[in-house]
Amino acid sequence: QAEDGIRDRSPSRGLGDVYKRQVLPLSMNVDADQLKRAAAEAAFEYIHSGMVLGLGTGSTVRPLLKLLGDALASGSLAGIVAVPTSIDTELQARAMGIELIGLSDRPAIDLTIDGADEVTPGLDLIKGAGGALLREKMVAQVSRRLIIIADDSKSAERLGLLSPLPVEVIPWELKSQVRFLESRGAEVAIRQSDDGDPVESDNGLLFLDCWFPGGIDDPVSLEKAMQARAGIIESGLFLGLADEALIASEGGVEVRRRSE
Repeated sequence: QAEDGIRDRSPSRGLGDVYKRQVLPLSMNVDADQLKRAAAEAAFEYIHSGMVLGLGTGSTVRPLLKLLGDALASGSLAGIVAVPTSIDTELQARAMGIELIGLSDRPAIDLTIDGADEVTPGLDLIKGAGGALLREKMVAQVSRRLIIIADDSKSAERLGLLSPLPVEVIPWELKSQVRFLESRGAEVAIRQSDDGDPVESDNGLLFLDCWFPGGIDDPVSLEKAMQARAGIIESGLFLGLADEALIASEGGVEVRRRSE
């Protein structure tokens, strides 16, 4: 147990304990939006009055913001303050009447609920397709509990099989970072908008999206190498951070918990 109740975390060594329960009865042939809402509704049950919440970013979190805003407006929840992980989430949360604070306004966050681009059985993650990975990781690291919500299309046996790994970098001498990541086995593309301009993060930085054919062999080693590389600010590898994942499929919502 670390200072301020924030637990020390390390990458998972094996598969997390997996507990299955039917949180919601889901009809057959449900679409992706229904699955995202089912995962959000399951996560909403973890929220209690008086909490400091971390609010993630992305399409799976949006229905959670609506549920939270409605509960606060009706009075069924009260005394909640939240830290948003992106400008987009901040705007949505304010529109829902959710009181927001800064990351430095509290020593720790009670609970963060966020999405992911990939979730392994051991609850390691790839995040960052929505462009908020740096702030998401900052919030996750000071959270007493991190719950991931996703549909079953995000479930992967190993990281890097389903989505590229986003890496947030400073714009200066970008090609040197591309070469470095290529030397680690990645196929690298600068993230661009529809009009062909590089996509900037909320922090004014750029993204390199890295595909690893066959997946990432050693995520821990790759993360250490990137952390040691000047100019790479953060990566979308979230290793050993998630405590639970709520994975929605047509059969219901599966709850995966990390083994202690």
